[in-house]
Amino acid sequence: MTSERDVFSISGPIHLSSPLNWKCTHHRRSVAACLVQSVYILERDRQEHREEPEALAPPWWESFHFELNRKLVDDADSSIFGAIFEYKPPTSNLTIADAPRFVIVFRGTITKKDSLNRDLRLDWHLIQNSLHQTTRFEIAMQAVRNIVSAVGNSNIWLAGHSLGSAMASLAGRNMAKIGILLEAYLFNPPFFSAPIERIKGQKVKNGIRIANSFVTAGLSFILQGQQESSTLEDPFVSLSSWVPNLFVNPNDHICSEYIGYFQHRKNMEDLGIGMIEKLATRNSLGDIFLRALGKESEPLHLLPSAKLILNLSPSPDFKTAHGIHQWWRPDLHLQTMTYIYS
Repeated sequence: MTSERDVFSISGPIHLSSPLNWKCTHHRRSVAACLVQSVYILERDRQEHREEPEALAPPWWESFHFELNRKLVDDADSSIFGAIFEYKPPTSNLTIADAPRFVIVFRGTITKKDSLNRDLRLDWHLIQNSLHQTTRFEIAMQAVRNIVSAVGNSNIWLAGHSLGSAMASLAGRNMAKIGILLEAYLFNPPFFSAPIERIKGQKVKNGIRIANSFVTAGLSFILQGQQESSTLEDPFVSLSSWVPNLFVNPNDHICSEYIGYFQHRKNMEDLGIGMIEKLATRNSLGDIFLRALGKESEPLHLLPSAKLILNLSPSPDFKTAHGIHQWWRPDLHLQTMTYIYS
């Protein structure tokens, strides 16, 4: 059954002006979100055996003058989990200096039987900080490397939603470590930790976060003292220049912890104990436990720098708060804060 949410003429941002204003943050955000949505629909088209002209996905990229360069297909279940889009403006006279040349996008979990089992396994890898060990990510990472190798890193975007935003974040981190900074649009990026942000009392939240920072910093210091000196290098140094765009809804418990994560860092600096937080902020208790057992772990939610964009518009339920559709609405109440690690 066709859902109206998959039909661009009904649910898409038909309010956007043409040609697009690539300097406008609303246009950039909306297009990135629509391209992510198109990958969801590509997979649903595949599962429902919808082909041209019945396919619903093409209007989600063609409306903005993109072409589908390549589908990214999972080797385990043949599901479409990502795509590479190339911007092809209708006339060479358009000013496209701020437009992306390529956008590499990744979808999140789809609750349909043909892809659900594989997606849930990837979600479990994400919770265990082992997404980088999966073949789906290997395919994604190779696609990113191929595009950068072919055209350079100028005007290449990464984008994803939920599980897909974790894929985009991991790819962006890997490229940043070698000095290649790709513009990233991460919608509802998962942050798995105790749900401190859902506590009502601000003083209670602050107290819990401060205590957690001291415990984490202490355990990190002990663990580092037991390891080789080569492991003492601060990974945030190589990542601090990369500033991805994080789109978070406070009513979405999957990503809302980013709000407290970044605000707490500022609070610790204001209290004069920023050095404690500098050690704690690049570690998590789960990560410390895994490394103490000799297991490889890379917690994606620990970001040194980011532009945090909050959707403060009312959300009637969790589905709305976590959904991709919210990010191209024209009436959003947004709050933006930029955090740079130094």
